[in-house]
Amino acid sequence: MTRKTRFVPLRRFRSRSSAGTRPRGRRGRPQDRLKWGFLIIAMTLSVFGARLIQLQAVDPKSYAAMALADGTVNVVLPARRGDILDRAGQPLADSVEAKMIIADPEWTAPDAPALASLLAERLNVDYFRTLQALKAKNTNFRYIARRVPASLADEVLAEAREQKFKGLSSERDPARSYPAKDVAANLVGFLGTPDPVKGAQPLAGFERTFNKLLSGKDGSARFQQSGGRRIPLGENVVVKPVDGRDLTTTLDTDLQWFVQRVIRQTVEDYSAKSGFAIVMDSKTGEVLALADYPTFDATKPLEADEDDLGSRAMSDVYEPGSVQKALTMSALIDAGKVTPRTRLRVPSSLARQDRVIGDWFDHGDINLTLTGVLAKSSNIGTVLATDKMDAPDLRRYLTAFGEGSSTGIGVRGESAGIVPEGALLTSQTKDRMAFGQSLSVNGLQMAAAINTIANGGLYVAPSLIEGSATTDAGATVGTDRTTTHRVVSEKTARQVMKMMEKVVDPEDGVAPSAQIPGYRVAGKTGTAQRVGEECQCYDGTFTLSFAGFAPADDPRFTVYVVIQAPGKDGGGGSVGGPAFAKIMQYALRRYGVPPTGRKPSDLPVEWSSGRSR
Repeated sequence: MTRKTRFVPLRRFRSRSSAGTRPRGRRGRPQDRLKWGFLIIAMTLSVFGARLIQLQAVDPKSYAAMALADGTVNVVLPARRGDILDRAGQPLADSVEAKMIIADPEWTAPDAPALASLLAERLNVDYFRTLQALKAKNTNFRYIARRVPASLADEVLAEAREQKFKGLSSERDPARSYPAKDVAANLVGFLGTPDPVKGAQPLAGFERTFNKLLSGKDGSARFQQSGGRRIPLGENVVVKPVDGRDLTTTLDTDLQWFVQRVIRQTVEDYSAKSGFAIVMDSKTGEVLALADYPTFDATKPLEADEDDLGSRAMSDVYEPGSVQKALTMSALIDAGKVTPRTRLRVPSSLARQDRVIGDWFDHGDINLTLTGVLAKSSNIGTVLATDKMDAPDLRRYLTAFGEGSSTGIGVRGESAGIVPEGALLTSQTKDRMAFGQSLSVNGLQMAAAINTIANGGLYVAPSLIEGSATTDAGATVGTDRTTTHRVVSEKTARQVMKMMEKVVDPEDGVAPSAQIPGYRVAGKTGTAQRVGEECQCYDGTFTLSFAGFAPADDPRFTVYVVIQAPGKDGGGGSVGGPAFAKIMQYALRRYGVPPTGRKPSDLPVEWSSGRSR
């Protein structure tokens, strides 16, 4: 017969040692109860202690083994890209919140085809590349998409969860935004389509030129995971990202917007191939606007023609035409060869070594002062006046004005232009250089040259960057690095300014449409033959331009407008002049520049036996 063991409640348990001290059936002493209470607590603590030792000393080994099996994950923590700002701090390019989509193939592989279809449709990623990432072997981490708008990323992850897909997650991944869209896009540039691993790479403009400054330095996170989850006590190393620095430009967003609309309208009205306009601060050389057309929307660069993605004002070279005459006259006057009142008898044509030089207008023999030669834009009169100067001396002045050298302003792909020298600098070449042919310039280069006259004969290097910034090529540029050098005397510059006022005079000049009511304006027209890309010869098209500054007697802004290959008849005065006036008037009003109230130039443009008019 088996004896049954009866359970005895603890409170009734008696030890043998106490059997003789207390009758059976009565409770033990208080000190006995306290003793057994301590025993129970000690037993409980020992259980928790053993578990703590297990977590601290035993489990990390098992976790490490699990990590070796599943792998260590390395994640890039993207730095926030610096903003590109206008002079008032308005963003031309900035960074907005976005996320990267990440997959753990251990969990995504079973549903890879269906999940890849969802991601390809919602994120516009390549289906086959995504499928390969979702099914990757021996890894717990694969990038699926970068710089996804935060709201879209959240929607996609929520949709994936609703469809019972597992293994997708997201991390912070700031994306690039261009709130100004096409405003200054030719200068700002853009980033390419985000790569799943490297993210978006800079492809053009300031984004590319100053990429190191803007991009900062990405951080990283290294951790161990198992089954798609981080191991709590596994390796976890985080290196925080260093955000990029902002780049502040000298541009005025509102002025830039207006100038772009004016140049677009002018190009379209005259069925031209392209055009650009530049606005400079006459004293500081800061570029307030540099507008190209055609241009593009920086938020949709792939929709634009590749030729429209850069700045033609900086990269294209062309022959400047008669705007050059203002520089030639400055050189002649500064060298003491002529004065604004020098008298010239200008024939209807001028036979030179290899060709006959004519004027844009028909005339017989006329008597013009040097001022009249500039006001009427006479090629013949300019050549006759330039006969008084040797070719090397003329070239020395033109290069001092900045022709033939890039401005070094910090725009990638800037062209230097060409001013002939040595054996190429023949007498025929000198004749044509005097009125703006047989040499080439870029747009900003020419604007800075005319600005030298506005700035009292002192060349000031143009700037597009406030303060200073270093390009990826190692050049430091900006307003802190502005240089100046004297080209002609202040007296010469003032004399040429008065001569240029006659260009817009309604009685004597060729560009009355460039006048601005209430202000004195100094300017010069330009019409030059263009060299065709295919034939490398003059192809019958023209470059029309107008350059000037105002107020003429106390210059605040210099504006240069260029229209390439118009499909309708016109000249620098009739095409470029009105665009110049609209831009200059807007700039003067925007910055509250008052008229000086002084009377304009009264220099004579013609002369006749004993008197000039």
